[in-house]
Amino acid sequence: MTTSLVTPGTEIGTVGEHQAGEGTTTVDNRIIATTTGYMRIDDGHIIVDASKSIVNIEIGDTVLCQFEKLQEKGGEARILAVEGKQGDVLPHQLQGHFHVTRIVDRFLHTVADAVRRRDVARAVVTEVSPVVRLDFRERDDCGVLHAICPSCGNTLEAHVNGDWNVACPSCRYEGYRALADNFGSGWAELEQGASTLNLSGKRWGKEAEQLFAKGSSGRATYIAADVREDGRERTYFRFEGQGQGGGRGRKAAPGCRLFVGGLPREIDTEKLRELFGKHGDMTDCIVMTDDSGASRGFGFVTYTDKAHADAAIKELDGHRLHGRRIGVRDADNKEKRSKGPAKGLKLYVGNLPFDADEKAITAFFGDKATITEIVIATDKGGKPKGFAFVFIDEKDKGEDVVKALNGQELNGRRLKVDISQAGGKKKGQGGKSARELKAIAEEKRKKQRR
Repeated sequence: MTTSLVTPGTEIGTVGEHQAGEGTTTVDNRIIATTTGYMRIDDGHIIVDASKSIVNIEIGDTVLCQFEKLQEKGGEARILAVEGKQGDVLPHQLQGHFHVTRIVDRFLHTVADAVRRRDVARAVVTEVSPVVRLDFRERDDCGVLHAICPSCGNTLEAHVNGDWNVACPSCRYEGYRALADNFGSGWAELEQGASTLNLSGKRWGKEAEQLFAKGSSGRATYIAADVREDGRERTYFRFEGQGQGGGRGRKAAPGCRLFVGGLPREIDTEKLRELFGKHGDMTDCIVMTDDSGASRGFGFVTYTDKAHADAAIKELDGHRLHGRRIGVRDADNKEKRSKGPAKGLKLYVGNLPFDADEKAITAFFGDKATITEIVIATDKGGKPKGFAFVFIDEKDKGEDVVKALNGQELNGRRLKVDISQAGGKKKGQGGKSARELKAIAEEKRKKQRR
């Protein structure tokens, strides 16, 4: 008898020489190990004694999982265990995918209407290739088994109040989850499973529909923090008006809630709070993020008084932050502000050094023109893109300014200065300026003469 350590997928023999024993399988006359352990040959049989068994998930298996990634119409859950099977899940089967229509028998605008990250749930496996797919509405015992309060971190309990079927015993949070029958310890008052509280097949009430229709800006207006058992901070999304004694349904007074757009990616909630906190007392402040935690480039700030909000708009709308101009406006005002035409003649300045700021550009123009505004183009991260637009008062002297400055050096680079063409790219011109088109035409004529 011989022994050696093998892992799943290892070819350990061929049919004919030996017979497949425990811990092995046959594929095309090859004997393959199906578990990690020690191989031994005993009486013509190849056997793998598992040091720790490996679970291969199959269609129809019931799994316990924890939601990790939620998108609008789908998501991923980490599979924690397979009911009725002992051992570790294969690495390529650790993530289960699901669609919004397979969560509960109700219309959901997004996945987050019925489940949240870190919720623990039971599901049925419907596919295993190319990825594992999960179904939470297959049976009444499938769905959320355990959920935590997004406001304070306490364990949620089954509770009926209109469309809401869970509530926090410590704070005023109420919400909706696609519950499994034995959510928590079941719902004794009904003498049946908690899945009854999902109100399957019914339409949402007016209050829930209004909240869901607002999308992420309505659902999550600020982040609350609690402390993990190991001391690390944890953050949760919260519904508008919940927590801090506000209670569900309480909304900010008209004109107190501001939308902040054009935020550099490095600006988080704390930095936004620091910037806007100088202009008055705030009740909410948040920078919106995606599922990976990266900033989406906008956020919301709510003040206790409209006068504070107006002061913030006056001081910070158009404020340059890390090279980008941010926009601040009343979040409840649906009318888009119409931007008036820029004052003066618009010049394009290209091949700009990346370290050139407004002061350097102003010095470059010197007394050639009176500058009214400088806009340095930046990427989403706030880094300069190497060109800018400069507005000057002398509308009738644009050609003279271009003639004087085009080709001049700034910090070792020859700048391209030209009159910017209104309307951006034009059909057949590729957005090129008149000067560029003239140069291209001249080049074509030279080639033809050759």
